[in-house]
Amino acid sequence: MRQSNQPVLSAADAPSKQDLSALLARKIARSIGSSERLITQIPGLALVRRTAPTEPCCGTYTPSVILLAQGSKQVTLDQTTFAYNPSRFLLTSLDLPIVSQVVQASAAKPLLGLVLQVEMPIIRELLHREEIPIGNAPSDGPAMVTGAVTVELLSVCCRLVDLLAAPQDIPFLSGHIQREILYRLLRGPEGARLRAIATSGDQSHHTARAIAWLRDNYTKPVRVEQLAELAGMGVSTLHHHFRILTHMSPLRYQKQLRLQAARGRMLLDGTDASTAAFEVGYESVSQFNREYSRLFGQPPMRDIKTLRADRTTELSIA
Repeated sequence: MRQSNQPVLSAADAPSKQDLSALLARKIARSIGSSERLITQIPGLALVRRTAPTEPCCGTYTPSVILLAQGSKQVTLDQTTFAYNPSRFLLTSLDLPIVSQVVQASAAKPLLGLVLQVEMPIIRELLHREEIPIGNAPSDGPAMVTGAVTVELLSVCCRLVDLLAAPQDIPFLSGHIQREILYRLLRGPEGARLRAIATSGDQSHHTARAIAWLRDNYTKPVRVEQLAELAGMGVSTLHHHFRILTHMSPLRYQKQLRLQAARGRMLLDGTDASTAAFEVGYESVSQFNREYSRLFGQPPMRDIKTLRADRTTELSIA
């Protein structure tokens, strides 16, 4: 029998998770340079780098997976905190208002990671084309979860970042590699909620329709009965599943979207507090000021002044 000349790696020779994390960190560092965030040529992929811990900052995480090769971070959804680092990734299945904080980072050893957007049409395509063994979605699980980083996941992420050095290969290969990453996520227990949200007929899927409407129409007045009708659910059923997925009620979810949008307009566009309040749907400036202070800890313009003076604070968007 003819024998192959290719060397065969034993289990002892195979790279460990620590080795692959270090390798991914080097690849990200080489690509991102001194920037804090890089929107790459690969559709849906961003690289992140922070050289110091940050104060807690409010923002919205979109459907995405965040994998850190170095450093650590935490995200709070209502009263639940999710910590992630090179051993655990963060998977978000819906748009969620959160509070995030870089916990471990330094100039000598910066936080380095990647953010890959999760596209629901691709999830549905994979579920339609492939038989992916996966457990049932947990009945009390939110649309945010952490999971154990595996050698396979690190390996495919390294290959994705490698494409940045070969831009001519991005159009052909990036889609295939991203599908493999999503396949790995769906194979794990953390993919159960992602699968439920993507599956037509599941209660999570119906609730996600109401959440998507609120996200796109947060400036408009809304009644919960209207949302329930849109989702094809009873009011009490919608309330129940909305709280499971987001840890908050529909009206509180809308309020957080409004306040965060107003904060962004004041910070980035120089809009005054009254104008921002009306633009995001408030009819009362005094109510806006009260609710803004309750969420962000101080009145609008004082908060914006603090943000502009403190470069370690950012609007957090995954």
